[in-house]
Amino acid sequence: MSIIAPKNSAIMDTIPLVYERNEHYLFNFSQDIGIDLGTATVLVYVQGRGIVLREPSVVASDKTSGKMVAFGEEARRMLGRTPGNIVAVRPLSDGVISDYQMTEKMLKYFIRKVSKSLIFKPRIIICVPSGVTEVEERAVVDAALQAGARKVYLIEEPIAAAIGAGIDIAKPYGNMVVDIGGGTTDIAVISLGGIVVSSSIKIAGDKFDENIVKYIRRKYNMAIGDRTAEEIKVQIGCVFSHEERREMDVRGRSLVSGLPKNVMMTSNETIDALSETAQSIIEAVHSVLERTPPELVGDIGTNGMILTGGGSLIRGLDKLLERETGIKVRIADDAVSCVALGTGKALESMDILDEYNYRMDRKWQ
Repeated sequence: MSIIAPKNSAIMDTIPLVYERNEHYLFNFSQDIGIDLGTATVLVYVQGRGIVLREPSVVASDKTSGKMVAFGEEARRMLGRTPGNIVAVRPLSDGVISDYQMTEKMLKYFIRKVSKSLIFKPRIIICVPSGVTEVEERAVVDAALQAGARKVYLIEEPIAAAIGAGIDIAKPYGNMVVDIGGGTTDIAVISLGGIVVSSSIKIAGDKFDENIVKYIRRKYNMAIGDRTAEEIKVQIGCVFSHEERREMDVRGRSLVSGLPKNVMMTSNETIDALSETAQSIIEAVHSVLERTPPELVGDIGTNGMILTGGGSLIRGLDKLLERETGIKVRIADDAVSCVALGTGKALESMDILDEYNYRMDRKWQ
């Protein structure tokens, strides 16, 4: 799957528009929507307004009645703190839908939240990992249609991330993007508007959290929750020994006495905790480089690689990648929002995407 180049590119100049400007305004009563459907966070971009929603991918429901209790940030605050009849879950796992009904209701809630005043159903572009299967694609499309979409388009996350980071993907030279999200890390070499070589591994931000939980359990005989692990990752998480040393007071439950317990954790300890996952990402980058044509590897050596996604913000990850690959590494200016911003730019070419078979809802009709 590839994405059509920006309108000002040489490639876009060769593609005729399929509607006149006045027709576009006549039928644009419904604002097109771009969704970065992440394992940890959902970002929604509305055409003409930018990113209007940034919520955790969490849903809370009542097991007794089956009703939805909360979505997004409100539901995230319930994780680990709910009574027996309330369950707070993440309906997406490893970048794909694990609970279809929950995902559909979450999408419907977010779409209605950002499009209350629209007359018609919106057209929606949704980001998916580069290694997504046809079954997983179908689940995403069906969920979006049931949530209220008029048409559904899918775009691969590395492509959207590259566009959002300001890379002109239409040019005939190689660009390497490493998008580290919550559930997946997508690595791709992009040239002439398409993906040449790519890899998607189910190792990313959530795996870093899991490593921290296991490390504290093993070293301190203390149990902590996922939210605490994420706070540790954000505040003192580090994968490179030359970074500045930081400390954090961590609270949890003693596995020996069952009573509350506090420990002081340092950033040097997180290097031990996170090194295995960081090394897996580095190996995946090496694997993609080994399969990349020599000419494009030369371009990457000159241009460097760019990191996007929330996982790329772990301190020292860029320096570790640079040391292990010998390639200059740059973190995108707005790494967390890159995929959503790229999706927003793709909204400008919706009808052209329709012509080039990016519309996925009709694929199975």
